[in-house]
Amino acid sequence: MRSTRMRIGARLRARAGRGLVAAVAAAGLLGGALTGCGPGGGSAGTTEIRFTYAAGDETFNTVLKAVVEAYNAQSKGSKVRLDPLPGGTDYPTALKTLDATNNWPAIIDMRDTRTYVAAGKLAPIPSQVTALLDDNVYATAEDGKVYVVPAGALNGEIGINIVYDKDYFAKHGLKVPTTYDEFIKLMQAIKANGDIPLATAAGEIWPSDQLWKPLASPIFAKWSDKGGFWNAAADGRASMEDLREPLKRLKDITDSFVLDGWQSTTDAQTTTLLVNHKAVMATSSAGIGRLNDIQKVDPAFKAGLFIIPDDEGHINVLKNAVNGETATGLSISAQAQKNAAQYKAATDFLTYFYSVDAANIVEKNGGIAPNIKRSAEITRNTSVPGAQDYFDLLKNPNLVWYENDPRSTKFSAFSTFFRQARIEMQDGQTTLDQAIAKAQAELDKTVKQG
Repeated sequence: MRSTRMRIGARLRARAGRGLVAAVAAAGLLGGALTGCGPGGGSAGTTEIRFTYAAGDETFNTVLKAVVEAYNAQSKGSKVRLDPLPGGTDYPTALKTLDATNNWPAIIDMRDTRTYVAAGKLAPIPSQVTALLDDNVYATAEDGKVYVVPAGALNGEIGINIVYDKDYFAKHGLKVPTTYDEFIKLMQAIKANGDIPLATAAGEIWPSDQLWKPLASPIFAKWSDKGGFWNAAADGRASMEDLREPLKRLKDITDSFVLDGWQSTTDAQTTTLLVNHKAVMATSSAGIGRLNDIQKVDPAFKAGLFIIPDDEGHINVLKNAVNGETATGLSISAQAQKNAAQYKAATDFLTYFYSVDAANIVEKNGGIAPNIKRSAEITRNTSVPGAQDYFDLLKNPNLVWYENDPRSTKFSAFSTFFRQARIEMQDGQTTLDQAIAKAQAELDKTVKQG
């Protein structure tokens, strides 16, 4: 197991190099085999465009496939072809490969938004598209134009939560915790029963956020109206030392309550671990999508979800950045804009994507529709077991929204480093003090790079 853990960093470096290049080459991204972004793509009289996205959980993939198929069935002049790429931390690297090879799709599932806007790689989203959206879920860049619009419901990081076995809770008289202390006592009670409290994953390093972010959120929330923690740290007003307590809690939980093998477990495997009763709870960042995945695997399993509260009982949740470096969503590439037919087709698809018809398809397939102005007309899907827990979180009186949008265009690289540093601390490769020192040194280097 230790040799597997020690190879994590090497695997990440390999993915960013030869392995990932080979993967995108196999998809036709390096050799120009995909013609969706070039003139003449598609059959005679039809403009075909490519929609590149990060392959996520099964529900997300199913939702996109259903919406694209419905669009293509009703469209007379354009067709959309889905082009999935590796998700997680591999995806930003894949975007860099697309950029380096000048083979952008027409529609792109965006990461590092601010960087690509500044580099002139994205085209403005037409007003006929933004007019369909709630005014709070998109924002203009410094030039007054909109470059990214949401791919799903902009409900912040409520999707980062704990999924649990409701039948187990009922059998043992357990309750959803309302404070952090109650969360720890809950896991102690489960352990006393002879069962494993929590399954989590780090086979891909991005799921490590699922346990970390709720623990760090009380610190982050304190800096919400002061420019955010990461900007304060960049300015020297805060430091990695401020995160000592949540890092210690992360280590303590991993040591005492987490199912062994988490270092090589992938995010999707936590669903299997939960329904097979290897653990009573599991971390997730898929929101209702994870609940839908569980239902597909075992329709009889009664799942619920909650967010780890802080010491005072607050549920601190990061808002979605609507135009910053951490913003995610859908964009149109500047490369597609150079071809009038491509740009028109991309605009037409996004217009459909934010329609009531498309929203109903999203809901039917287990997702949550984007925040459109005609949201009252959407047929909401309440059939997924546990889904009501998600919607109740949106109305929870203890919910505290906070902002933490880093302005550095290099932050995604630091985030990857910090995830790896946390994993090394959790599995005993480094100490808490060493993890803090390493992260501070990397943050300082990131700040110098701009």
